[in-house]
Amino acid sequence: MSRNVQVKFLSETPIEDIDATNDQVSSLFDTSTGQIVFQVPIRGFHFEIALMEEHFNENYMESEEFPNSTLQGKIENWEEVNSEGGDVVVVGELTIHGITVNRSFDGNIKFEDGNWIVQSEFAVNAEDFGIKIPKIVRGQIAETIVVMVEGILTPRK
Repeated sequence: MSRNVQVKFLSETPIEDIDATNDQVSSLFDTSTGQIVFQVPIRGFHFEIALMEEHFNENYMESEEFPNSTLQGKIENWEEVNSEGGDVVVVGELTIHGITVNRSFDGNIKFEDGNWIVQSEFAVNAEDFGIKIPKIVRGQIAETIVVMVEGILTPRK
């Protein structure tokens, strides 16, 4: 179990790069099965420019109506890597903006200093989750967003 997980995202366009960081992410990981869950509070994303954060929450993510994003999945190759760690594939349900999509994600996990260290980077298409980007700002906001996840999961005693 952990609250020591960080999710970042990056929207890269020729006009502008937009990035945000969220340190309020929580995760559960069952080492006996490889099941893993992440809960990401949308209002936990912070931007350099406050107006971007406001637009993100009100206009795009509608965080009052959809306060969390989640991933509920399983490390598909857990039996192969569970004692050593290594490259993994997580298969599960990703829910963003109230829409759930079955996805797989490449990542890495390792056991270090009594903790599980997890890392993944993947792309999310805004349209797949019903996030509308108005034409007027389409050049400034990428339709495909890069998401980076890093976390330290500490076993329960």
